[in-house]
Amino acid sequence: MYALKLIARNALRHRLRTLLTIAGLLIAVLAYGLLHTVVDAWYAGAAAASNARLVTRNAISLVFPLPVSYENRIRGVDGVTSVARSNWFGGVYRDPKNFFAMFAVSDNYLDLYPEFILPQQQRADYRRDRQGCLVGRQLADQFGFKVGDVIPIKGTIYPGTWKFVVRGILDGRDDTTITRQLIFHWDYLNETVRKTTPRQADQVGVYVLGIANPDDAAAISRNVDNTFKNSLAETLTETEQAFQLGFVAMSNQIIAAIRIVSYVVIVIIMAVMANAMAMSARERTVEYATLKALGFGPAFVALLVFGESLAIAAVGGGLGMLAMPPAASLFKQATGGVFPVFNVSAQTLALQAACSLAIGLAAAIVPAWQAAHVRVVEGLRAIG
Repeated sequence: MYALKLIARNALRHRLRTLLTIAGLLIAVLAYGLLHTVVDAWYAGAAAASNARLVTRNAISLVFPLPVSYENRIRGVDGVTSVARSNWFGGVYRDPKNFFAMFAVSDNYLDLYPEFILPQQQRADYRRDRQGCLVGRQLADQFGFKVGDVIPIKGTIYPGTWKFVVRGILDGRDDTTITRQLIFHWDYLNETVRKTTPRQADQVGVYVLGIANPDDAAAISRNVDNTFKNSLAETLTETEQAFQLGFVAMSNQIIAAIRIVSYVVIVIIMAVMANAMAMSARERTVEYATLKALGFGPAFVALLVFGESLAIAAVGGGLGMLAMPPAASLFKQATGGVFPVFNVSAQTLALQAACSLAIGLAAAIVPAWQAAHVRVVEGLRAIG
C-alpha cells in the first residue's frame, strides 16, 4: 500500500508532463487500433466467405468471361448441388466517386447466400420485375434507397444508361455480412446486350457453385477444371475465400505498409515515454538514494519506477481503448462506406492492451536499473 501511494504521488508530481505523456499514449494506442482495424476490414470479405461455395472463372484472367453453355456441364460434376451466374456490371451512380459493387445474377443466386435476409414478398416482386434490383442495407442507408426507387446507372463495361427499380432491401444475417452491393437479373442484362452488342451476349463472368460437402471442395474444383481442360476457355475453380483473398493479394503492399506504420507509431511513443521516465528518474536521484540509506533495497526502488511507468501506460492505453468504438464509427463515416464492415475486434483491444503494457515496461527498464544502482553517497550529493 505504501508503495502504491508513492507511485501515485510520483506520477502526479509533474502533472503537465504526465498529462502530455498520457495524451501521447492515448493517440498512439488509438492510432494503432484504427490501423489494425483497417487491416481487419480489408480481409472482412474473405473472412465472411463460405466454405460451402466455390467460384469458377476463366483460368487466364477474371476479365475474360466463360460461355453460358458451361453451366449445365458444371452442374453435372459430382458433388455440385447448384450453379449460379454472376457478372460484374461496373456502373456509375450519378458520380464516379459513388463506387459500389453491382452484379447481374441468375434467379437462384440468393439460394446460395443464406446470409442475405430478404422478405418473401420483396423477393417475389423482384422476380416479377425484369428491371428490378435488390440493394444491400448498407448501400440503402448510405444513399437513402427505398423500395420503389428508380436508380439510374451509367454503364462502363456495358455502355448506356440503365434504370433499375428497387424491389427489395437485403439485410445481413449479422454485422459481419457485407451488404454494400446491388444485384439485378442476369437475363435482363443478357437480353439487352444481345440487342446492342451481340458479341458480349451469352457470357458469364463467374459461376458460383454450391457443393454438398465442403470437405470435397478440392476434389470438386479439380473435376470442374478437368472438364474444361484444353478447351478454348479453361477454368480455374477455387473456394470463395481463396477467390476473395485473390483481390486482397493485389493490395498486399498497402496492407504491409499499414502494418509497418502501426508498429512505428508504437515505437515512437515508446521512445517518448522512455524519455519522460528518464527525466523523472534523474530528478529523483536524491530521493532514491535517501530510500536506500533508510534501508529500502534496489528492488523497491526499481518497483517505484516500473510502477509509475505502468500506471501512466495503463491510463493512456485504457483511454485509447475506450475511445476506439466511437473513433471507429467516425472513421467509417468519414471514409464514405469504403469499409462496409469496420468493427473493433476483441483481438484488436487485446493488442492495444499488450502494446500499452510493453510500452510501460520497456520505458522503465533503463531508468529503473539506474535508480536501483544509484550509490547512496553520490545520490545524496546529486543536484536536480
